Amino acid sequence: MADKPNATPEEKTNLHPRNAHRTRYNFPLLIKAVPALRNFVSQTEHDELTINFTEPEAVKMLNKALLKQQYGVNEWDIPEGFLCPPIPGRADYIHYLADILADSNNGEVPTGNKVKVLDVGVGANCIYPLIGHKVYGWNFVGSEADYIAAASARKIVEANNLTDHIEIRTQTSFSQIFKGVIKPGEVFDMTMCNPPFHSSSKEVKEKSSRKWKNLGQDKGADLNFGGRNNELWYEGGEPRFLNAMITESKQFARSSKWFSSLISKRTTLDGCYKSLDYHHAADVRTIIMSQGQKTSRALVWRF
Repeated sequence: MADKPNATPEEKTNLHPRNAHRTRYNFPLLIKAVPALRNFVSQTEHDELTINFTEPEAVKMLNKALLKQQYGVNEWDIPEGFLCPPIPGRADYIHYLADILADSNNGEVPTGNKVKVLDVGVGANCIYPLIGHKVYGWNFVGSEADYIAAASARKIVEANNLTDHIEIRTQTSFSQIFKGVIKPGEVFDMTMCNPPFHSSSKEVKEKSSRKWKNLGQDKGADLNFGGRNNELWYEGGEPRFLNAMITESKQFARSSKWFSSLISKRTTLDGCYKSLDYHHAADVRTIIMSQGQKTSRALVWRF
């Protein structure tokens, strides 16, 4: 029997129901959006189209195509060596935060530029503000301590005429999170963060090497998604970073209705719960997210 040309694509049921990436990548549409992607697409033994996800340039080109075809972001690029994140998982974080905001809005996700979100560590890629604004119309402030990353994010915003909706602020201190970014009297509906989760550059290299060995590749410490030191590791690792964030969030309790952060390691949660209890958080929620075999968590709290 011939395949049905309009058959419903297979769903990735582990992604958020509103996530636009629940189906397999539609490479013909993506190539139409960004023709250069064609150079990285190949056919599997099962006659399916794919890219080599261990190839950094292929992943970056796929991101360009996804952002243009799905979100109308026509101009996007990042400097060599910076983090190139998988978009489906990033979109999931946005959608789950939208659900949190809906809880205090009669069950309806609030949309439009009256909703203001702070993305701590926006990165050179500016992914969260781009998706959050394009999907829900929210306004964003993205903070970034790396001057090159901040300049890259600002360039993306300006190239897509989004300066009225996304503002990039440079964080002048690597030891501060909200201080120096949130202005006096400023109030956000939500803060979000994808923190560095390694404790040292050595740990980054060791984990990367194990990853490539598991994939049967010999690429040493290379990363297919890139990433500079401040994007990948923080002295003391994820637990110390989250403790610092929670402590500062208490000081800015009136500056945001909700605070949140991704949590890579399940073992980090216990320490976060203790810190939130110590600082008398009024509401703490843990969101479990999964994409394929990868599971991540988002910790959300308010005072």
